[in-house]
Amino acid sequence: MPVQRLKEFLDRNSVHYVVIIHSRAYTAAAIAAITHIPGNEIAKNVMVRLDGQLAMAVVPASRYLDLDALRSSVGAKDVSLVTEKEFEGTFPDCEVGAMPPFGVLYDMPVYIDDRLSKDLEIAFNAGSHRELVRLAYKDFERLQHPRVLQIATRSEAERGKRIA
Repeated sequence: MPVQRLKEFLDRNSVHYVVIIHSRAYTAAAIAAITHIPGNEIAKNVMVRLDGQLAMAVVPASRYLDLDALRSSVGAKDVSLVTEKEFEGTFPDCEVGAMPPFGVLYDMPVYIDDRLSKDLEIAFNAGSHRELVRLAYKDFERLQHPRVLQIATRSEAERGKRIA
């Protein structure tokens, strides 16, 4: 079960968390709808390459990652999105695209949008497309030590534009 490694890590560090089992879903919007958790409370993990190094950029599910903001915030020359095919072997204990935002488990940096840092709790994929973990943001921050930045932009829906 993919969530096992994450659960062991959280248990070792005395973190109180809840695992939410839901129907299989592949997008943050679908997960929000299925679990009845607002999209701005679900953390979406976006894989990026910063000057050649893999990193996790975590934004609210209701927002988009702003690559220019990330580039300028971290001082990188080259920032690009990474396809699932490019990182599928990096998270051997996770379903592709469902890795939790704990780079500490995979030896990579994590950058998180400041909106998520203001919430009391954070919910995110737990290694599968059927499980979420919800825990206190302060526990996430204590274990992960993410770099908190302003890296998300409003979605087209939030801007009032029609989505094709």
